[in-house]
Amino acid sequence: MRQDAQQLFGLRVKQLRLSKDISQEELGALSNLDRTYISGIERGKRNVSLKNILQIASALGVPALELFNIPEFKG
Repeated sequence: MRQDAQQLFGLRVKQLRLSKDISQEELGALSNLDRTYISGIERGKRNVSLKNILQIASALGVPALELFNIPEFKG
């Protein structure tokens, strides 16, 4: 099954969040976003704005480009 960009992006956010051992609630607080919004991103249900991408990257302590390190995505 082919996954779309939103799903793959969400999986990458989840992967990075889990590697930092933080909850969705913690990531939400660190990025000034609601936990339910983080959940929606991770499930591929949200089309994330650039501003929110930068906030999430900062909260995870990674460069924004790292959130796009998705080798499976073929476009």
